Amino acid sequence: MAKLSEQYETIAVFSVKEGDEVAQQLSEKFKALIEKNATVDKVEEWGKRKLAYDINYQSEGYYLLVEFTCTPDFPAELERVYGITDGVLRSMIVKKGE
Repeated sequence: MAKLSEQYETIAVFSVKEGDEVAQQLSEKFKALIEKNATVDKVEEWGKRKLAYDINYQSEGYYLLVEFTCTPDFPAELERVYGITDGVLRSMIVKKGE
């Protein structure tokens, strides 16, 4: 039996310490990774915003929100890649409808 696809939403905050261009490149990298492994339903680039509190002595971050549909095994891989990528300040993946 084929694995059922489920809907997810991820938000990531990238460091702008190295410049806005580097943050945008990270954003493109993760959008491409998600597009390769899932069906993208919606993408919202919120761009550079002030953080609610400093993270690693940084007061601003570049925000990316993506809603996607995929098999249940991809979010764990996405989480792993977030964790090993320099420049990712925070990330969260949520299964929709819960």
